[in-house]
Amino acid sequence: GAGNIAAVMMLMECAMPQPNDLSRSLGSFEQDACLVAVIELSQSSWLAAGTVPRIERQPLKKIAPDETALLRLLQRWRDEATRGGRTITRIAVAFEAGRDGFWLARWLTGHGVEAHVIHPTSVAISREHKRAKTDRLDTAMLMRVFLGWLRGERGHCGMVAVPTIEEEDAKRPSRERENLVGERTRIVNRMKAALTRLGIRGFKPELRKGPGLLESLRTPEGLPIPPNTLDEMRRDLARLAMLREQIAAIERARLDRLEQAPQAGPQAMVRLLASIIGVGVETADMLVQEVLSRKLRDRRAVARYAGLTGSPDESGAKRREKGLAKSGNARVRRGLIQLAWRFLMFQKDSALAQWFRGRTEGANGARKTTMIVALARKLLIALWRMVTVGEVPQGVMLRQPV
Repeated sequence: GAGNIAAVMMLMECAMPQPNDLSRSLGSFEQDACLVAVIELSQSSWLAAGTVPRIERQPLKKIAPDETALLRLLQRWRDEATRGGRTITRIAVAFEAGRDGFWLARWLTGHGVEAHVIHPTSVAISREHKRAKTDRLDTAMLMRVFLGWLRGERGHCGMVAVPTIEEEDAKRPSRERENLVGERTRIVNRMKAALTRLGIRGFKPELRKGPGLLESLRTPEGLPIPPNTLDEMRRDLARLAMLREQIAAIERARLDRLEQAPQAGPQAMVRLLASIIGVGVETADMLVQEVLSRKLRDRRAVARYAGLTGSPDESGAKRREKGLAKSGNARVRRGLIQLAWRFLMFQKDSALAQWFRGRTEGANGARKTTMIVALARKLLIALWRMVTVGEVPQGVMLRQPV
């Protein structure tokens, strides 16, 4: 229909992401002309280890958490290789993803150093019950897997795509709103629990008129709320009012960004997803910023990033399934399962909803709570295809363009 055509035409304004395979290096590796270094980052110090051409020893240096000192150390190792008769044309540095984020990788890249961020769970470690673990041993392990990755061999480790500072900042509103909503829920539950201990039920702290009703509440004995508890609840209601304002401010700012750049980059994807009946702007923004705007290789990589793939356990004649891997983005996984339930309500005639009902209805139907995860995976792949190739899921109804 006209809505489908308008949505696809809107999509064509944004560039389609290109696949990005970070499981191995695709470039050639000349070890005699490449200085390789790995860094074990911590809050108090950094431990750098290097593999320098024409240097028999593998240098190891502990420095303060200072990017300038790290760059000087790399330049010193490069000068040592030059004095040994080797011309260094490439400096490759890697460190594990952690609390420091990606700023160091961006800073090193800006200063002419090839920087990579290793996915921590992609590195195989010893399965001994009590294995030795020190920064020195960790740097040796990182060096082994990083050299294998540079040679283009699979299975050593996987790299994390380093986002730009703009891409990182675009995720903050959705994540902040999620934290604020969680804090609001905790305050409401705490107030209801305190009132229940006094025998008071039916009070809804989330209502705007809640502060005015607090004074009139009475216990079953006919007594008012004790003074200390009453003061605590007044402070909780003040926090709720502040949280309500902050959540509203985030939502207004997001709508303003959509209006200012409706056809540019990820905002076009957000508008396209929000055109689906049952998908709100908040859900669309979260999915685009967290997963759909990433340069993922294929549908398997999309499902794996959300942790919606299985974890089989097979050995010899034993065959069993351990459930979801849950190794991906938990925020995306939670949002998708909630969206899947909502999708069944608003898109009852879609092919995905019919697929779900066909497998859960009847006496021999599967459990809905189990199949909803499968529906969430299919829904994520369908939405990914929609924002990348413009393929609207079969039977999905779109809002009419205003």
